[in-house]
Amino acid sequence: MKKRNRLEIIRDILNVIRAKNGKIKPTHILYKSNLSHSMMEEYMTELKEKEFITEKLLAGKKTYAITEKGIEYLHKYQLIADFTQSFGLEEEG
Repeated sequence: MKKRNRLEIIRDILNVIRAKNGKIKPTHILYKSNLSHSMMEEYMTELKEKEFITEKLLAGKKTYAITEKGIEYLHKYQLIADFTQSFGLEEEG
């Protein structure tokens, strides 16, 4: 299995959050994105700073939601993936 690059990890995190309609706890992101706790925290901080996700407190617990900017990232990521695949340029996995 090939190692995911940074953009793929961001895609995976955003997809996990989007799949839960913005009511996902950090623990679920951790398990579903297959990252260590410290790596997940780094990515989550970056995604919040770049406004791809928002963090809310729900009943005293952190939850995350994807923003329009995060959804746009996923859309453009898919366009690039489709483009590279159509020319046979995708990385071997």
